Amino acid sequence: MSEARFEISAGFLPLLDSALLVAAREKGFAAAEGIELTLLRETSWANIRDRLAVGHFQVAHMLAPMPIACNLGLTPLAANTVVPMALGLGGNAVTVSNALWHDMAGHGASDDLSPRAVGEALRAVVAARARSNASPLRLGVVHPHSGHNYELRYWLAACGIDPDRDVEIVILPPPLMADALGSGALDGFCAGEPWNTAAVLLGHGRIATVKAKIWRSSPEKVLGADARWGEANAEALSALLRAIHHAAQWCAEPANHAELAGIMAAPAYVGRPAGWMLPALSGHLGTAVDSLVDVDDFFVPQAKAATFPWKSHALWFYSQMVRWGQVEHSAANAAIARDTYRPDLYRTALKPLGAALPGANAKVEGALPVPTPVGSAGASLVLGPDGFFDGGLFDPDDLDGYIAAQLNVAG
Repeated sequence: MSEARFEISAGFLPLLDSALLVAAREKGFAAAEGIELTLLRETSWANIRDRLAVGHFQVAHMLAPMPIACNLGLTPLAANTVVPMALGLGGNAVTVSNALWHDMAGHGASDDLSPRAVGEALRAVVAARARSNASPLRLGVVHPHSGHNYELRYWLAACGIDPDRDVEIVILPPPLMADALGSGALDGFCAGEPWNTAAVLLGHGRIATVKAKIWRSSPEKVLGADARWGEANAEALSALLRAIHHAAQWCAEPANHAELAGIMAAPAYVGRPAGWMLPALSGHLGTAVDSLVDVDDFFVPQAKAATFPWKSHALWFYSQMVRWGQVEHSAANAAIARDTYRPDLYRTALKPLGAALPGANAKVEGALPVPTPVGSAGASLVLGPDGFFDGGLFDPDDLDGYIAAQLNVAG
C-alpha cells in the first residue's frame, strides 16, 4: 500500500448504492492509491448538498441530478459541483402499501413488476378515488432533484396519471420511507435499496415495479465533487476515481456479495441487517412476503460503463427539470447541465488502467434492445439493453425537440 498522500472526506447516505465508496475504503482500494478516505454518514440529501457547499467534505455520494440543480442555482446553498464518475446503474423501486396493492390487484396489477400493467392498475385506482372524492394518494420521493422524482413522474405520466394533479408527491429521507408506509403517512414511495426490501420484510408493503424496468440501465447516484477542490487537487481526484473503479470491480463479483452485504450492514454505513442488502445485490428481489422475482440489471455497479458520467444522462435529467417546471429551458441552462458531467476527468484517471472507455461522451438513451458491443478505448465494452418502458428515445442532439414534445404531452 502507498503511504497516504491525500486526505479526502466524502459524505454519503445509508443506501446500498454508497457501496462503491464504502468498498473503496474498507477493502483498501483508497489506501492503495495513497488516499486516507474518511466517510461521513448523513441523514438527508439536503445535508449532503449543504455540507459539500460549506467545505465539510470534498466529494459526496449524490443523487445524479443534484449537481446539475446546484449549478443551475435551483438550491439556496450549493457549491459549483462536477460529476467525474457515476456510482452504478439502477437500484431503485416503487413500493406501495398493502392496502393500495390490494386495490391495484383488483384492477389487474401483475406480479412481474411490469411498469405498464402496474401503472394502468394504479391509474384505475386513482380514477376510482377521484370519483368517490377520496383524498389523493400520497407518494414519497427522496428529493425534488432526484432520479426517483423524475422516474416516478415519467412512469406516472406515461400511464396517464398527472403527477401534479392526480397524486400528491412529498419529500422524505430514504431511511424513513418504510416506516412512513407502515404508519399510513404514505401510500407508496420511490427510493433506493434497502428501503424497499425493508418495507416488504417489515410487512408494510409490496414492491410494485422497479427502476430497472422503467428505464433499464439508467443512472442513479454519482460522485459529486466540489469543482474548485477538484481543479486544485486533480491528482487526488484521479486517485479517488481509480480507487472507486477498483471497488466497483470488487462489488460486481457475485462471490463478494455476502461480504459486501456484511460490510454495508455495519452501524457506520447502512446499519441494518445484511439480509436486507442481498436481494438488490443478487437481483433476486422479494417483492412481497410470499413473492420472489428475478430482475435483470436491478443494480449494476460496474458492467455496461456503469461508472461513466454520460453527458446524455445529464441532459435527460435536465429535460425533466424543464418538463416539471423547475427551470426554464435555454441554451445557457442546457450547457450548464451538459458541462456538469465530466467524462474528461474520468478518462484522464482511468486510461492508465486500460479500463473500458466509451468512444463517445453521449449516446441516444433507450436505443439498444439487446447487449451491444460498442467502440471503446482500453477493455472491450458492451452496452444495453437499455430502454424506457414506453419505447421512448432520448437523443441529446435533439434536446429542444424532446423537451417540446414532453411539454406538449404535459400540457
